[in-house]
Amino acid sequence: MLLNVNLTSIKQAGIPMIGLFLLGSLGTTIGILASWYILSPASVLGENAKIIAGMLTGTYTGGSVNFNAIALEYNFQKEGILYAGTVAVDNVITTLWIIVTLSFPVILSRFWKGRKGLESETSIKSVVHPEDESIDLVTLAWLFFLGFSAFYTSDFIHTFLPQIPAILILSTIGILAAQIKFIANLKGSHILGLYLMFLFLAVIGAYCELSAVAELKNAGISLLLFTGLAVFLHGVIVVLVGGLIYRDWEMIAIVSQANIGGGATAIALAESFNRKELVLPAILVGTLGMALGTYLGFLVIYIL
Repeated sequence: MLLNVNLTSIKQAGIPMIGLFLLGSLGTTIGILASWYILSPASVLGENAKIIAGMLTGTYTGGSVNFNAIALEYNFQKEGILYAGTVAVDNVITTLWIIVTLSFPVILSRFWKGRKGLESETSIKSVVHPEDESIDLVTLAWLFFLGFSAFYTSDFIHTFLPQIPAILILSTIGILAAQIKFIANLKGSHILGLYLMFLFLAVIGAYCELSAVAELKNAGISLLLFTGLAVFLHGVIVVLVGGLIYRDWEMIAIVSQANIGGGATAIALAESFNRKELVLPAILVGTLGMALGTYLGFLVIYIL
């Protein structure tokens, strides 16, 4: 999705979003620790509970990259059914949170009037307007060529800079490419990118395997309750504190989704709310979450 953006508007939207994102990350960490002491999952899950707590802290700070980074460090993927059950619980909670973040701005605005940044109306514009969304074969070929080229280029660069996540490299390439006039003027990138994001969300929903959770029996129930309570506490902290500081419910929902689901779901939420000025900041906080989440995950394991 290619955007021609005003840097001032990015700053205006980005600074509050970064602050809210850090608040959400803190809310995730507090939620995991509070849920740990309230529900005592270690009594059911044993020593693996600490690793799971760290994995969930990572994934609910910035996405599944952190989840798998911590799992690989402790070889948790070898735990078979428990690992599959943890993945299934993560997908179930993430899917439910998408529904929550789509709903609560509408509900809360009725009881606690919110406000939107003025820049949402005036200072940012999409290169492609809805009436210009037609795609011909030549344009489609260019878009696919650019997409695959960016993907393989980021993968190639990642082999030389393994300490930088490949998705961060890919996002940087996309942002830089969008500044090239020829690429920015290609019609159809907006609708094609939106379609692929919806496809990504459908994949998340397809992996909500409740049967994998059921196979764990008591352990699965404990894991589901532990995860659900942690995310609920994250939401309470973000909504209450974020509402007092910066009462833009849609922005708060997008930031919370960047924490829980990652950058891709946050972008989809921004599109659903028609908040074009928050798309690029959503990408930025999503990449920030990938950088921060693994550290917080290991911190939680150390604390526990």
